[in-house]
Amino acid sequence: MPAPSATALLDWYDIHARRLPWRVPPEDRKLGILPDPYRIWLSEVMLQQTTVAAVKSYFLDFLARWPTLQALAAAPRDDVMAAWAGLGYYSRARNLKACAEAVARDHDGRFPDTVEGLSALPGIGPYTAAAIAAIAFDVPAPVVDGNVERVVARLFELETPLPDVKPEIRRLTATLTPEERPGDFAQAMMDLGATICTPKRPACALCPWSAPCLARRRGDAETLPRRKAKAERPTRYGTAFIARRFDGALLVRRRPDKGLLGGMLEVPGTEWRESALPEAQPPFPAIWKDAGEVEHTFTHFHLVLTVKTVDAGDRPPPSDCFWLDAAAVAGEALPSVMRKVVEAATGRPARRSSRRGGKVTASVKEEG
Repeated sequence: MPAPSATALLDWYDIHARRLPWRVPPEDRKLGILPDPYRIWLSEVMLQQTTVAAVKSYFLDFLARWPTLQALAAAPRDDVMAAWAGLGYYSRARNLKACAEAVARDHDGRFPDTVEGLSALPGIGPYTAAAIAAIAFDVPAPVVDGNVERVVARLFELETPLPDVKPEIRRLTATLTPEERPGDFAQAMMDLGATICTPKRPACALCPWSAPCLARRRGDAETLPRRKAKAERPTRYGTAFIARRFDGALLVRRRPDKGLLGGMLEVPGTEWRESALPEAQPPFPAIWKDAGEVEHTFTHFHLVLTVKTVDAGDRPPPSDCFWLDAAAVAGEALPSVMRKVVEAATGRPARRSSRRGGKVTASVKEEG
């Protein structure tokens, strides 16, 4: 049986590479044109736990507002958080800003070109460090995302379930990674998993590694990689209060930097607990009306919020809150769950729209 050939995969990639806004096409890389490390870093941070389709518009919006690392480093953090709203996993946005500041301050605005140097930066873990090193600097580092895990598990018929099999997948990926064109190889592995070696109904007949693939030979590719059974996701409950001033301004407060949805804006509300709460205390005394319930799924739990509303007149805000102008709500850093709450109370969209055509941007699962 033939061994998997990096050359065969790269030949396939040269023809079938996806055209992505952060990627330098293989024909240009062969001419010596390397990608901008800033773009690679930005895309890799955005792509964590998120799909390519969801990231594209955010990536282009970020580049339009902050075309260089120095521009992002100098930007107000609240602006960055607002631009990130809807992408989920908001600790990534905080780390994005911190990393830009660290590179601008400590590295003269240039990313380190080694896995070790990249790993020392805020918010850059082993995968992201390897991806930036390989794609931006052609370092032969093994890059393993979910697509690569699937490809390697099938290629070598790995029966051990995830996540226990991850070290073996990384070791095998390192044996496949070539010294020449390692950046293109990393992207080819991702593209292979995304377009050919898909979770369901892989197109094995079109795969450049069809011959050496053990799972194809045994006919069980679709069953790999194995996964441990997930624990049941618990449900938490809370109450959210929507107060509108006479001019339509929304009462909001900012969440603590650390923890779930850190640094994001929210409407006042109760803690989220695993049992139904007693009568909730609103942010100020008034006749609050019921506006139904909102449900939202985070990574580790499901949330049910009771929504209550009130017309606040010209009341001053409580000490931990402030009034957000009605026209600013759509552009502010409201996470998806808070947008759902606002929409439930008002019946009007409170979503962040793409600046290239006004289309509503789909939300993604948020950190939990």
